[in-house]
Order: sequence, then structure tokens, then C-alpha cells
Amino acid sequence: MKIEKEKLLFTNKALFLLIVPLIIEQFLAVIVGMVDSMVVARAGEAAVSGVSLVDQVMILMINAFAALATGGAVVAGQYLGRKEKEKGSKASSQLIYFILISSLVITLIVYLLKPFIIHTLFGKIDAEVASHAGIYFDIVAASIPFIAMYNGGAAIFRTMGNSGVTMKIAVLMNIINVVGDIGLVYGLGMGTAGVAIPTLVSRAVAAVIIIILLLDQKRLLHIAKTIKIKLDFGMVRRILRIGIPNGLESSMFQVGKIVVLGLVSSFGTYAIAANAVSNVLALLQILPGIALGLAATAVISRCIGAGDYEQVKYYNRKIIIIAHIAIGFMSLVTYLLLPVFMKIYGLSPEAEVEVIKIITLHSIGCTLIWPESFVLPSSLRATGDANITMYISTFSMWAFRIGSAFLLAKFFGIGVSAVWIAMMIDWTFRATMFIIRYYSGKWKNKAVV
Repeated sequence: MKIEKEKLLFTNKALFLLIVPLIIEQFLAVIVGMVDSMVVARAGEAAVSGVSLVDQVMILMINAFAALATGGAVVAGQYLGRKEKEKGSKASSQLIYFILISSLVITLIVYLLKPFIIHTLFGKIDAEVASHAGIYFDIVAASIPFIAMYNGGAAIFRTMGNSGVTMKIAVLMNIINVVGDIGLVYGLGMGTAGVAIPTLVSRAVAAVIIIILLLDQKRLLHIAKTIKIKLDFGMVRRILRIGIPNGLESSMFQVGKIVVLGLVSSFGTYAIAANAVSNVLALLQILPGIALGLAATAVISRCIGAGDYEQVKYYNRKIIIIAHIAIGFMSLVTYLLLPVFMKIYGLSPEAEVEVIKIITLHSIGCTLIWPESFVLPSSLRATGDANITMYISTFSMWAFRIGSAFLLAKFFGIGVSAVWIAMMIDWTFRATMFIIRYYSGKWKNKAVV
């Protein structure tokens, strides 16, 4: 069915203005990670390994709160699609309230679990690696509430179709990080702590700015100007209908990666370093897809709120095609620049060989199947069909990514590359199941408002 252009909820220009700033923002986030890795590399592979291990826990926090924020974004977006702006703003306020309270509780728990995380969860690591991990952990864990608030605010702005704001804040965060890293590490010789402090400061600044901007009552979506936090449990339940399954899915995904880190650690420091560098380069390749997944949430939720399923199909197809093209381009560029990255990171020859093998495999896999594995479920969640994506992703993670990784590593002796081969198996299963679910049409009766 052909849709008349004047009836489209998002023009090509509106999509462009939503997607491009999101891609730039994701690119800047990767650049921060790369700069941190390069700067801390001055202290040696042990420092790189320690920071990368803790970053996996921080990514777990980021993903969990981004997932919860998605719940608020879907609810607010569906209200906007129904042209109920006041309820959309109320959903935004409730998201910020709930995310603040939960993040403070989680921060306390994370600090209490520090010994378990470093000495048990990460597996058997060298004392020097553990020392660097401990220093980095103490500082960046304090940024968890700021991560939560920023993610909540960013999701609200994306729902409005205004991703330019979060892009500008990302630029500021990068400046703080880069200047701070250079000043504290190279200027004051602070090592691992010198990388951690700017990360904490940049996240705090970003959170404060985005909340101040959302207090503007003239915005399409805004939060209430009050110091009294009063939860509307009816609205919170709507948010959690998407947020909890999405949060569990993201958390299980990251927990699985952390579990696999124990396997990576067993191959030695060179493997940890190779895996850490590969993670950064792999993230660079898929960052357009991450941005398009965020865009899909904003676009599809509005279409569902308007009750227009044909536009859901139209935009879903369009966004996934763009994702394949953009990821393919980034994968090619990253692969061609591998010699440059190897010189920058200064890895051992053994680690370099592993990085080249891993990125070659990842370049092919992410171009072919990543959009169906991750952008398509973003569209399903935006319709309200969040439970099925959680079930599929959780099963696939434990059965394929983790199970296959240990099988390939322990019984076939493949080494650290086994983790990445298992990832491709996981993606293939996810993509197949999400495609089946999408074409079944069962998502059409899952709206949350």
C-alpha cells in the first residue's frame, strides 16, 4: 500500500534531522572511549585491561538505564501520536523521577559489590590489572545517577524529534573528556585516575544541562518544575511495561558479555587487550545502527500512537535499509584503517593478530545481519511488543553467545576469536526470530496507551 506524502508523520527532512545528530552523537561516544583507551595505554596493557573490564560494568549501567528510558520514550511517543501532549509530558516527568530514585539505589549496591565484581566476576586477573580496575571503579561508579538522568532526558528529546540537543551536549562531554584526560594524565601524571575523573565530571555536567533544558515548559515534552517527587504508579507501570523487559534484555546482554570476559581473561593479558581494542573498533562499525535503533523507537512509537500500521511498516523498512548501508560503509572504513589503529594502540604482535582476525569477522557479520538483530527489535519495542524481544534475546545470549563461546574456546581451542564467532551465531538466531515475529503482525495489539 502506497502512503500519500502529506500523511506521513515524518518527512525525509525530519528523519534526516533526527538520524544525523544521533549518528554524530554515537560517533562522539565512541571517540571518548577510544581517547580513554589510548591515553590510559600510556600506563601499559595492564591499565588498558583494568579500565576495559570496569567499562563493561559501566556499559551494563548505561544500557540498563537507556532501556528504562526507552520505556518512557515509547509511552510519551505514543501519547504524542494520539496528540495528547500533556500526558506525554507527565510520562516524561514520571520517567525522570523513577530513574533518579532507582539509580541512587543501584549506585549503592554497585559499591557494595565491588570486591565481588573485581575479584570474582572478572575471573582470574593479574594483581596489576585488578589494581587499575579498582582505581577506575571507585571514581566512575559515582557517575551512575548522572548516566541515568542523562539517558532519561536524552530519550525525551529524541521522542520530540530533537536529537540536536543531545548531540551538542555530547560535543561538550567530549571536550571535557579529552581536555581532562590530557591535562590529568599527561600534565599531572595521574594515570588511571586521570582518565576516570573527566568521565565522572562530563557525565555530571551533561545530566545537569539536560534536566535544566527539560524544565522549559514551552517544549513539546517537558518535566514539572517542582522539588517534590511524587510517583504516579499508573503511569510508572506503563513505562515499566516496556522498560523492565527492555532493561532485563539489555542487562542480560551485558551480563553475558561480562561472563564471557572471564573466558577472555583466561587467555592472558594480550587477549584482554585485543578484546578491549576490538570492542572499541566494533562499536565504531555499528554506531550508525545504534543511532537508527534510537530513531526507530521515536518514529515507530508515534506511528503506533496514531494507529497507523502502514506507516509503521514503511518507516521500519526504510530505517533498516539505511542501517545496512551505513553499517556497511563504516565497516569498510574501519577495516581499511586497521593498520592505523594498530599503530595508535601500540599492542603486542600477538594482540595485533587477534584484533585483525576479530575485526575482519565482525565487518562481514555486522553488515549482513546486525540491523535485523538490533534495529528491528527496537521497532517491536516501540509498538509495545517488548516481552517477546526480551525472551528471544535472553535465550539467544545464554544458549548461543555464551554456550558457543565456551564450546569453541575450550573444546576446539580457537582462543579469544571464539567469543566473536559465538556472537555471529547469536546474531543469526536473533535476526531469524525477530523477522518471524515482525511478519506475524502480533505486535499490532501491544500499544501501552
